[in-house]
Amino acid sequence: MLKSLYWDEGKLHLLDQLLLPHEKLYIECNTHKDVACAIIGMNVRGAPAIGVAAAYGIVLGAYEYDGEDFEYFVKHMENVANCLRGTRPTAVNLFWAIERMMLEFKNSKFKSIDFLKNNLLEKAHLLAREDVEINRSIGRWGQQLLNDGDVVLTHCNAGALATVGYGTALGILRAAHEGGKRVSVYAGETRPYLQGARLTTWELMESGIDVTLITDSMAGHFLRSGRIKAVIVGADRVAANGDVANKIGTYGLAVLSKENNVPFYVASPLSTLDFALETGDEIVIEERDENEVTCITGKRIAPLGVKVANPAFDVTPNKYVTAIITELGIIRKPYHENLKKLI
Repeated sequence: MLKSLYWDEGKLHLLDQLLLPHEKLYIECNTHKDVACAIIGMNVRGAPAIGVAAAYGIVLGAYEYDGEDFEYFVKHMENVANCLRGTRPTAVNLFWAIERMMLEFKNSKFKSIDFLKNNLLEKAHLLAREDVEINRSIGRWGQQLLNDGDVVLTHCNAGALATVGYGTALGILRAAHEGGKRVSVYAGETRPYLQGARLTTWELMESGIDVTLITDSMAGHFLRSGRIKAVIVGADRVAANGDVANKIGTYGLAVLSKENNVPFYVASPLSTLDFALETGDEIVIEERDENEVTCITGKRIAPLGVKVANPAFDVTPNKYVTAIITELGIIRKPYHENLKKLI
């Protein structure tokens, strides 16, 4: 199974997604700051993968401390957690994983420092294993919505590369494929970072699933053609009312889907739900560097001095979402009531 990350010999190994599809190389993270830089730099991306990477970042931070003063150890760990919290603001899985790790740390505060370090490592391993099982469960539920021969449109990359393994939105396609359904996929390129062109197409081809690459601007044409039977995307944060933050361009796809009577599904683990936010209007949208828009693979395509806006995510209002597929089942409207039944 394709893995976006793994732990070995005291190091976190991350599949460098900036090099795909041309080179498959794992980078080594020896410190929590290495993990933070990899998250900021998009070497690792995708909400679940970022969360688990941050969990291992907490572990690396713990092992960096070689003193015996427990009070200083606690302060050190808070600094580690704050460093990782500051990497990316939109994906809630990052904060969810860090809080689970720090809760484990605080609940074991009367143990030895060596015990705490080892216990944190076991907790990170558990989160990694849980992620794969959660994805498989999302896949089992979601594949029920697809028929043999269906063509599905997806956006960005919500596959094994965006998780520890298997995937959320692509996990549904993988589960359908494994179940003998002949599904095929149209993948939008996903500007400006081209996760669809570079990652989704590569991942689906590796899995033997038929995929066709299109530019983002072609989505409306194909949705209107009638050949697309469903749109399936992932999520970086879901508000209590079912509003969904996902890669920029998702909102437009949702509107086009509704206009053309194509179901719009969101594959989302429970860790992506944020009940502290009533609506998507409260979700912080990350703004990224202008060079991601003005350049492609290092080559400038826009005139010097042009003003640039580069929000990494947008918010899709719940009225455009046909269903949210979680590891516990398929959730439909009213989301505010039905999502809360899951907790």
